[in-house]
Amino acid sequence: MLKKISILVFTLILSVVIFAQEMVDVENYVKEPPYVVGYDIYFVGNTWSMQLYWEFKQAVEDNKDLIKEVYYTESEGNAAKQVANLQDLIARDVDVIIVTPVSPSAVVPVIKKALSKGIVVILAGSESATKDYTAYVNADDFEFGRIGAQWLVDKLGGKGNIVAVSGMAGISTAERRWEGAMSVFKNYPEISILAHEYADWAYDKAKMVAQNLIATYPQIDGVWSGGGAMTMAFMEVFLSAGRKLVPMTGEDNNGFLKMWKLYQPLGFDSIACSKPTWLSAKALEVALEILQGKPVPKDNIIPVPTITSENLDDFVRFDLPDSFWCNSHLSENMIKEMFQR
Repeated sequence: MLKKISILVFTLILSVVIFAQEMVDVENYVKEPPYVVGYDIYFVGNTWSMQLYWEFKQAVEDNKDLIKEVYYTESEGNAAKQVANLQDLIARDVDVIIVTPVSPSAVVPVIKKALSKGIVVILAGSESATKDYTAYVNADDFEFGRIGAQWLVDKLGGKGNIVAVSGMAGISTAERRWEGAMSVFKNYPEISILAHEYADWAYDKAKMVAQNLIATYPQIDGVWSGGGAMTMAFMEVFLSAGRKLVPMTGEDNNGFLKMWKLYQPLGFDSIACSKPTWLSAKALEVALEILQGKPVPKDNIIPVPTITSENLDDFVRFDLPDSFWCNSHLSENMIKEMFQR
């Protein structure tokens, strides 16, 4: 009887959550397939963004019965170029536009223009400064930062000197992750944040930051990092300086996971949160569901996948290069084509 009551309570709670969630008014967008899709490749300057693009291409192939044509544009991380690209996609009379905003504010007018023409607009992986979009798909960057920070605090027993390194200043992904981390650190007065720097998610920049920090601070007990390549850089700098590896948070890129596995027997431990590269594929899935009139939430926030010492072996790939992102939905054939050339 108690079990039945528990199930009933859970069902009622779930019903309230679903009822409270804003849904897309799909009647405004329903069309018969096949569809014309516009996809803006916001950036291919790092391995994560490149794999985001590959995951989208595979999703297109998997849904080719519903898709007539795909127009690709490339914004090179430039907000002005992205606006021009979206205007071009509107002029091509696409049914859907999938975009990762480079600037939250710059895209607002062109998104509104697309919506006024009945185009489905899906934001994938990055926010805009307006609620005027069809749907939004992202991992919870705040949770990404919070989960890593809580793990680090617990590992240090609630006290110690830490340094922190974030991605790109001003980009919502980096800032939300740091907000999540600070939501934890502020509750532990014996955790001293010696420094918080930005390194653009880049190994080389993070290496310079790490070198400066270990030269400045003789006692660093832990490292909070908003990206795996940056954690790799910190590990290598600590090792080169003859410093003992301390607990460091990471990410699901293969280079970092391989280093973690390599130094695990020496006592190194970490946690790797993930912003999955398959967000682009999820965005296409959401778009196709909307066009077919299926119920879809306006905001699709994916729980943060997490790799720990317990499941590290399920993700690390010693047969693949460091550039591979391990929480992937790419087929083995696509992985071999892209990474084992």
